[in-house]
Amino acid sequence: MRIAVLALQGAFIEHEQMLSRLGAEVFEVRELADWQQPKDGLILPGGESTTQAKLLNDLGLLEPIKADIQAGLPVFGTCAGLILLANKIEGEPEKRFATMDIHVLRNAYGRQLGSFHTEAEMKGVGKIPMTFIRAPYIEDVYGKAEILATVDNHIVAARQGNQLVTAFHPELDTDTRVHEYFLNKVRSLH
Repeated sequence: MRIAVLALQGAFIEHEQMLSRLGAEVFEVRELADWQQPKDGLILPGGESTTQAKLLNDLGLLEPIKADIQAGLPVFGTCAGLILLANKIEGEPEKRFATMDIHVLRNAYGRQLGSFHTEAEMKGVGKIPMTFIRAPYIEDVYGKAEILATVDNHIVAARQGNQLVTAFHPELDTDTRVHEYFLNKVRSLH
């Protein structure tokens, strides 16, 4: 199983390390030639969503990746990756994938809560550690999107078809179950 990891900016190395520990082959996507390699899934890491969106556009990656996601390529977006997949965003440029029926608030927890750690239940996974870093949260899901986890009445994980998003960073904890959940989805398609 080959998983592409968007490596333009942000916490992509931690995703690569966790996927490798789980036996997946990973490769980094930094330019269009990288994207054209065979792949079974995609990780969109946390980081700065505005910077990632600009680089995706400047490098000609946005439309080819969006087309593959729309065609059913499994994708897992954390934090900034969640923002890139959202159809509706408060205060975010229009140029993004916008493939998921979710409405997102950026930096929703504000600077004062900058980062925090908790444990909560995630549907299909169980009770897991959740690390939030200047995280967004999902204000609303609609259409075909489904809520997978909430923390303090805020939606922090969702899925739609082959798309999975978390406002938290499972790659920063030792618990591998969220990545396993994603890889099981990828496997189910082969």
